[in-house]
Formats: sequence, structure tokens, C-alpha cells
Amino acid sequence: MASRLRVMGFALATFLAASCAVSTLAGCGSGQNSPSWTPVGPSGSSAGAGPTAGGSARASASGTPSPGATSAEWKTFTDPGKAISFELPAQWIVQAGPPAAGSSSGALHFDVKKADGTFVAALQTGLPIPSQAPCDPAQAKAYSVLNSLPVSVPFTDGPDAISPRFVFRVIQGYKYFGSFGLVGVPTAAQDGKACRLRNVVPGPAGVGGYSFSDVLELAPLAPEAKVAPLQSFDTLAQASAYVEDSGDFADAQRMIMSLKFTKNS
Repeated sequence: MASRLRVMGFALATFLAASCAVSTLAGCGSGQNSPSWTPVGPSGSSAGAGPTAGGSARASASGTPSPGATSAEWKTFTDPGKAISFELPAQWIVQAGPPAAGSSSGALHFDVKKADGTFVAALQTGLPIPSQAPCDPAQAKAYSVLNSLPVSVPFTDGPDAISPRFVFRVIQGYKYFGSFGLVGVPTAAQDGKACRLRNVVPGPAGVGGYSFSDVLELAPLAPEAKVAPLQSFDTLAQASAYVEDSGDFADAQRMIMSLKFTKNS
């Protein structure tokens, strides 16, 4: 019996080591260059292992309360350099990616995906602040803000900045295309129409422009264009129902609004 237990223990240790080796940013190590994970409760406070009732309330652009995040267990991700942290459902994963072209030195890029590999959102820092590009009125399309909530994140105030918010917006092309994320720059719009909607916040020195969103820019797409990761809807009513009823949207909103900068903020 003792011999059998030793064999089983060795097999278990081998399996755990292999799992740690293949898991991307799984936090198996405890060294300085490893990300860290902390279970969190429904209000964002640290919690012990085991199920917790997830659910920070959210509201639509009109202020009407809607269901909270649906994932039962949450954790906090902290990057290896301990510059940023955010909450996410316990089953979701974080993968490091290359900084965007033109990013500043020390820029970060992390993709968040569901357990099945479906992309949810990307956090990027060190981005160049976009300038207000001219919009040809003939090319402008109607857009709507279906969800908008103020969020406490650092930003550099100025004529080309607004107080950051989490938003879900749709723009009308051959379908209604929707995007969610943090916004801290004004939209070049006229008569409720725009050519593009940017999901970028002008951050302080050391952070630069940053984005925590599904895409950096929302614009109407051609019928042959790849839609994902944007949401697409046949009607504006379908888009509104997605904001009100989707657990995935509620979870993504809670995650993005939990973003904290622990350095240079």
C-alpha cells in the first residue's frame, strides 16, 4: 500500500508540474516576474477559496438598474510588474500579447479570454493618444450610447479629454455593430452621426494612452469584413436587450470597471 501511495503521489506531482508549464499566465510561480491572482468576493474584497456570489450592479444609459455580473467566482489579476490589476471571472484566462505598434517603452498588453478561448477584451497601455481625425459627413453613420457609467481611473485632463466612462455604443452600418470599453476622448460627431468611435483614455505620464475594450475603434463594417470580436445586431432593440440581459456583458463590464493602476496613477 505504501509503495502504491508513493507512485500515486509522484504521478500527481508530475501532472501538476506539467499543467503549470503549459498554462499561460496561470500564476503557478511566486517569483517577482510572475502574475498574481487573488480570489475576490462580490464587492471586490478578498475572499477565501470556494464559491462567492458575484454581482456588482450595473445600469443602462438611462440609469435603469439591470442584472449584475453572473459568474459565481471571481479572482484578481495583477501583472508581473504590479502596475495594474483587475477582477475577472475565475474561469477566464489572461494572456500577454505584444504591445501595439507605436506604443511607448514599457507598454503592456493583456488579452482576456473565456475558458473556451473566446476573446473578451484587451488591456493595452502606452498607446499614442489619437487625434481628432476629420469625418466626411457623407461617410458618417448614426450611433447610439446604450450603456454609460462613470469609472474611477486615472486620466490627463485637457481639451481633447473627457472624464472616463465605461460605455457600450452601437454604430449603424449594414447591421448595428456594438463595442464596449473605457472611453476618455470625445467623439467627433454631428447630428448623432460619426465615422469612428474610439475606446481610449489619455492616461498620465508613465501610462500613456490606454484601452480596456473589445476593440480600439468602432466603425461601420463592410458586409465581407470580419465582425468578431464586435457584437452585431439586426435591430437597435436587439442591441438594447444584449445590454440588459447578457451575463457575458455584465461580467465584462464588472471586469473593466475594476481596473486599477498601482503605479504612475
